[in-house]
Amino acid sequence: MSSARPSVYPEQPIARPIRATVRDSGSPQTRWKLLNCPAAQAELLDEHSAKCTERYERNAENFIGTVKVPLGLMAHLRVHGTKGSHDYRPPLATTEATLVASYSRGARLITAAGGCSARVTRASVSRAPGFVFESAVESTEFAAWCNEQVAAFEQGAARTSRFVRLIATRTVVEANHVYLILDFSTGNAAGQNMVTVATQAILDHILNECPTAPRRAYIEANLSGDKKACAQSLLLGRGRSVTADVIIPPALLLEHLRITPRAREKYFHLSAIGAALSGAIGAQGHYANGLAALFIACGQDVACVAESAVGITRFEERDDGSLYASVTVPNLVVGTVGGGTGLPSQRACLDLLGLGDVDTANEFAELCAAVVLAGELSIVGAIVANEFTRAHVALGRRAQ
Repeated sequence: MSSARPSVYPEQPIARPIRATVRDSGSPQTRWKLLNCPAAQAELLDEHSAKCTERYERNAENFIGTVKVPLGLMAHLRVHGTKGSHDYRPPLATTEATLVASYSRGARLITAAGGCSARVTRASVSRAPGFVFESAVESTEFAAWCNEQVAAFEQGAARTSRFVRLIATRTVVEANHVYLILDFSTGNAAGQNMVTVATQAILDHILNECPTAPRRAYIEANLSGDKKACAQSLLLGRGRSVTADVIIPPALLLEHLRITPRAREKYFHLSAIGAALSGAIGAQGHYANGLAALFIACGQDVACVAESAVGITRFEERDDGSLYASVTVPNLVVGTVGGGTGLPSQRACLDLLGLGDVDTANEFAELCAAVVLAGELSIVGAIVANEFTRAHVALGRRAQ
């Protein structure tokens, strides 16, 4: 390739270490001296936080301490997953009174019905670099070239990590713009950083080898669905796609939630139309509640709740009078290694679930779907039985 090729990056980087631009050189104690707030220091930099400073600093720059969030334990939740049947007591970290109680009520109902089934149906994390060309002619030539480079892309990605693997590529051409969608498997990690590094290797290969040089290139062009709710992820999935379902006899539904399958199904029809009218992506009650609490407890990237809390809930009365309940959660960006999963409290929560070992990410994702199902059963039951407001008054105001 000619050395006279113009740069395709928007700006040349400043030649200085990145680390120096994001971290100061002090210790937590030094930072607190500058803040001059001893009461806050005593609360946030307790003995445990100070002792584990080196570990915490890997996850937060300019570390000054830890924030404590109340941790509650759900009732037993029986899940029939890909690795067999297990009873879990999921830990939920939350500041919202009524949340643990509500999810526990759904868990007790599921377990009384014999447990729910849960399966991971797809697992991949995407990144979507973008390219700008002089014309549509160049962009279509580039897209065709990319289709011939899949093997080279796979090799480049594999060199960045022994866990990452490029499993699918596709291009989207929009006039002189090209979006290259790359799907990776990431082992037991959620994999956000892993796929970024792998994508950079592919991007470098493109910029060095492609005969049709783009005018500009970007590592992410906002088509992957990263940390946002989008219709693409609802349909195609991002992260681990999971579905969970349970069949509940009418007597159990009446005993635990004081409603009938018919009443629940009628509400489902109304709420599904309401979701459509509001422009919601998917149709569900409150996936974000349980997922955020479970993510905080178990060291997941909480910002990924924005995309993970998208899905479809269904309630149907069967011919025998029983209730079929299901959730489909196509965007669970979760893992059991890497990120915040190694922090002391978060690792303890994974150990509490029996998911602290290797090769447990799919099992954790199936548990996430089961927790979501418990929450959907409970909240809709409370609304249909006209108990929703009373529960929040009784438990929520008590917490104030």
